[in-house]
Amino acid sequence: MSAATYHAQTAKGQYVHFVIPAYNESASIGDLIDRIGEFCTQASLKFRILVIDDGSVDKTGEISRDRAQIWPVEVLRNDPNGGLGYTIRRGLKTASETAGSEDILVTLDADLTQDPKYTLSMLNEISKGADVVIASRYRKGSKVNGLSLFRLGLSYGASAFIMLLRPIQGVRDYSCGFRAYRSSAIKWGFERFGDNFISEQGFACMVEIAERLRDNAIFKEVPFVLHYEAKRKSSEIKVWPTILAYIRVMMRIRKDLQTSNP
Repeated sequence: MSAATYHAQTAKGQYVHFVIPAYNESASIGDLIDRIGEFCTQASLKFRILVIDDGSVDKTGEISRDRAQIWPVEVLRNDPNGGLGYTIRRGLKTASETAGSEDILVTLDADLTQDPKYTLSMLNEISKGADVVIASRYRKGSKVNGLSLFRLGLSYGASAFIMLLRPIQGVRDYSCGFRAYRSSAIKWGFERFGDNFISEQGFACMVEIAERLRDNAIFKEVPFVLHYEAKRKSSEIKVWPTILAYIRVMMRIRKDLQTSNP
């Protein structure tokens, strides 16, 4: 779908809300905001950017606020650091409270590994009826640059295990944080579960969101290229604890469902 075609469908006031969790990302946050702004301008998309500064001790918040002179940027700060899950929850809740019923919420990492240009193909799927669209590392045309074979193997293995344990139709990549949500799906999640919609503190929160929405949303995926080599600081993720957290989340939610539906 061309930018012009999509703009014709969003001309009645639909906004794309970019929700960016950021912790000590002063080396990249400014460039990411500029990329989003330039992409949306070129694609004629109405947009807002919400940066959640998770207790950074560098200039992440300052740089983000400076960009508000150029782009429609709002900055929230967690003090102290609350973790990725809390930050995602705060960002999605804040964005959904101000979003219109037809608006789209897009989450992506602050480290430049996920190019905002793929948002257009995600919006395309939402225009066709999807409620959640995941930028997937496991679809034809996808590629992962800059990740070791060991880490890549663990990623594929974890995804395959989740698919075996708790498959969701249309999903192969359960943990990628680059997603587009119909705002109504996120509003429903908070109305149904409250703050328990996202209770995980770490990277497993992305699996939790998918689990919470699985029976009330249509999921789709689009291929994208993950540029891991573009990171400007070392990774914060601890692989094995995160994989164990994925499993814990799925088993906990499954138990909750069995308890509520005897």
